[in-house]
Amino acid sequence: MSKGDQRGDMTSIGNTAQPRVRGNLVAALDVGTTKVSCFVARPGGARPPRVIGIGHQVSRGVRGGIVVDMEAAEAAIRATVEAAEQMAGETVRQVVVNLSGGAPRSRLIAYEVAVAGHAINESDLRRILDSAAAAGDVPEGHELVHAIPVGYSIDGHRGVRDPRGMCGDRLGVSVRLISTAAGPARNLATCVTRCHLDVVGRVAGPYASALGCLVEDQTALGVTVIDMGGGTTSIAVFFDGEFVHTDCVPVGGHHVTNDIARGLATPVVQAERMKTLFGNCLPSPSDDRQVIEVPPMADDGLADRVQVPRSMLVGIIRPRLEETFEMVRARLEDAGFDKVAGRQTVLTGGASQLPGVADLAGMILDKQIRLTRPQPIDGLAEAAAGPAFATCAGLLQYAFQHPAEGPLGAYHPSEEPVGRFGRIGQWLSENF
Repeated sequence: MSKGDQRGDMTSIGNTAQPRVRGNLVAALDVGTTKVSCFVARPGGARPPRVIGIGHQVSRGVRGGIVVDMEAAEAAIRATVEAAEQMAGETVRQVVVNLSGGAPRSRLIAYEVAVAGHAINESDLRRILDSAAAAGDVPEGHELVHAIPVGYSIDGHRGVRDPRGMCGDRLGVSVRLISTAAGPARNLATCVTRCHLDVVGRVAGPYASALGCLVEDQTALGVTVIDMGGGTTSIAVFFDGEFVHTDCVPVGGHHVTNDIARGLATPVVQAERMKTLFGNCLPSPSDDRQVIEVPPMADDGLADRVQVPRSMLVGIIRPRLEETFEMVRARLEDAGFDKVAGRQTVLTGGASQLPGVADLAGMILDKQIRLTRPQPIDGLAEAAAGPAFATCAGLLQYAFQHPAEGPLGAYHPSEEPVGRFGRIGQWLSENF
């Protein structure tokens, strides 16, 4: 019997076979195009949480952040979670997952309700946030993922950060609605559920990456986060401490690898190896003198290996990354967020580790570029602390910042936010 089957049996037996820990673990699951990763952490009470389990596997059945093969994706998720469970010595029941594909949409709406002059309380906040979410038009075929208050007003006076305890006749709120395509989100949830895991929180991939990497000063001053994944490059914009925009372009590091494989007629595995060892986005004077050996397709040991100058490899890599950053720039300009966050931009994600990426991004985006990695987490091994694991680290941060979905007091997966009322608790815990 597989470990996944054992987990399912414990669920059906009930109290006769409970796992050792049910309520004090947080598991973050990042299902990407090139890898699946899982962090398991335990709350530390007065101390910071500590990572006790790490698992990551090559991703299968996912393309462009979207599940395209349910069985392959399920197998990759199961293997990843089991590796994290073995390291932690615990059984994982619930996970917080990222949504990295599905064409995320971002929209700002304003809403106002009468409060009859009394002191504003939690009930008023719940009422206006619920009404604002209901009034927001989610695109057809999409479902709401986040509804984040970005500012309140009382009797038309804007700039209110926390209206509780204040008096007025009308309470207003501006809410940022983040939605994603319903089909891909449900397919991912199905894969996770088939692994006998409960999805207790869903986070937009760019938002999770930003939470994992940014510090408070960066979000307060304004920053654009570009997460360069394997199948997608996602964007998150922060201004005045608030998450104000997200978008995604369907190009990532795996597209660079495929370009190399096609251009040099070599297997994808070898193309990835050459990209990692010799790749660069910017040419150098020594490129023509440095020679790279290129294994041929279906290498049977008889065919001669071709030798090409490094300049040819750079000439394949650079156009694809130029295209990626040009698409990012166009998306930001079309949405009107190219100037909002100022010139501060951070790059994260596995594809950002390619030499020269920051310089190329700076030239195309005309911004100050900084490469970043996740903020330190107690117990997180150095091998899992690089930019490729920013999203998974951010999912942990999200879970610990949201008592309704993750513990800082209690972890109650049965109280998963469902519908508008569930998300209200998410908004309140996030902002207050």
